[in-house]
Amino acid sequence: MATKALIFDFDGLLMDTETTLLDSWRAEWRHHGLELDESRFFADHGGDTTEEQYALLKAAVGAGFDRAASHARRTAYRQELHVTLGLTAGLATWLAEAEGIGLRLAVASSSRRAWVAGNLARTGDLPRFEVLACGDEVDGHKPDPAVYLLALERLGLPPEEAVAFEDTPHGVTAAVAAGLRCVAIPNAYARSSRFGHAGLILPSAATMSLTEVLSRV
Repeated sequence: MATKALIFDFDGLLMDTETTLLDSWRAEWRHHGLELDESRFFADHGGDTTEEQYALLKAAVGAGFDRAASHARRTAYRQELHVTLGLTAGLATWLAEAEGIGLRLAVASSSRRAWVAGNLARTGDLPRFEVLACGDEVDGHKPDPAVYLLALERLGLPPEEAVAFEDTPHGVTAAVAAGLRCVAIPNAYARSSRFGHAGLILPSAATMSLTEVLSRV
């Protein structure tokens, strides 16, 4: 079947919010004179690990830890980083190319809808996407395929007529479980060796035209 739609992950794929997240936690640990253990920072699922991260920080800081003040400081710092954050390399070109050949665009993200829509609106890219399917609209997070199945339902398409784009192994697992072909662009914190189940692996969207990508998956 011909490809009719593209479904993009958001965090780490459309925008490098993974780096701003990590940077905000690094800064907060250093505020307390401590260093974040980055080896266990990114989970192998698409769920929110905020409370787990605060629990680790509280245990390291001790009884004087002020969770509310920590959260306000960290999120304010991250918001400053996001002022100039745009689409990842090559993605704007891909989206324009997709629009030019009549492909429909969707997002399937484990993050909250307000987060996804807010960031895309900030850069002016939200109107490009016909469908958003987000983590607060489904029961299971990636690698559960629920959010991809929701995106397909809203598009009104079978999985054979869409291609997914992901930056994590658990995201690829979710897309494949939903019956989608999947292109992986591993983020800086994921080992490329874990993406063997993707149909195509690229170092970035800037390395190949979208038309060529679709001819290979």
